[in-house]
Amino acid sequence: MHRQLALTIAGFAALLGVGLVLGAQTSGPGHRLPFAAIVFGVQLLFVLAWTMAMRPPALLVVAGISAAVAALADIAAVQTDVAGLAPLGYLAAGGFLAAVLGQLVRRVDRVRVTDSLGATLLIVVGVVAFGTLIVLSRIPAGTQAITVCLTASGVALTVARLTDAVLPWPRLAPQVPRGAAGVVAGAMVGTLTSALLGSYLVTPFTPTRAAVIGLVAAVTAVLSDLAVGYAEAGRLMAGEPPTMWVARHMQGPLGGFALAAPAAYAMCMLFL
Repeated sequence: MHRQLALTIAGFAALLGVGLVLGAQTSGPGHRLPFAAIVFGVQLLFVLAWTMAMRPPALLVVAGISAAVAALADIAAVQTDVAGLAPLGYLAAGGFLAAVLGQLVRRVDRVRVTDSLGATLLIVVGVVAFGTLIVLSRIPAGTQAITVCLTASGVALTVARLTDAVLPWPRLAPQVPRGAAGVVAGAMVGTLTSALLGSYLVTPFTPTRAAVIGLVAAVTAVLSDLAVGYAEAGRLMAGEPPTMWVARHMQGPLGGFALAAPAAYAMCMLFL
């Protein structure tokens, strides 16, 4: 991977993390719409990058349904009487079925539907996953958990990409331009950052608890980012044309934060 490209992706990951963390700080009782708007903007970026990168059949239909599901998930996360993930789960299932049905309408798309089920599911579930951040902001200690987990994730993704710009070694696979040093360094620095944050936050946070939930979020983010690189390499080896340049390189950080969001929710429920 070219050094300038790795630096650019690192900057994009850092901006995403800063935007989501600062947005979470604006969330409060009766004042969650600004954070929901920020989350929705990130969801739209996710839809754009992942649909262009994975190119499911009836691309515009899948993108439109995913954007609608994202909006409905954010509304449900803000307005439900009890903060919970059940409405988001129903929306994810309904959105996936709607997207598949939309692909079955045209005969030319119908042939590829079976092969694209995984891609469609990833896109729909990914946008809904970001909605868990809004649900988490309504739970006691949830905003602090968002701060710790997304800071750890953002730092991990940024450090991993910065390390790839300087030392992309040892190569994890000949077809994937990523180094093990970046993945390990990102997870370690992300965990350390979360432990430092935990020493400044109030109860129930401690440096140990913050380090544990930060470790899970950081590892989830960097491995998701890495998995995107393997998926792209697999598509190229299968003879498929390369995806759009911008979408391909936005896909990893967006996927990392998409999985870090439900991981933050789970860690908050388990440890806090």
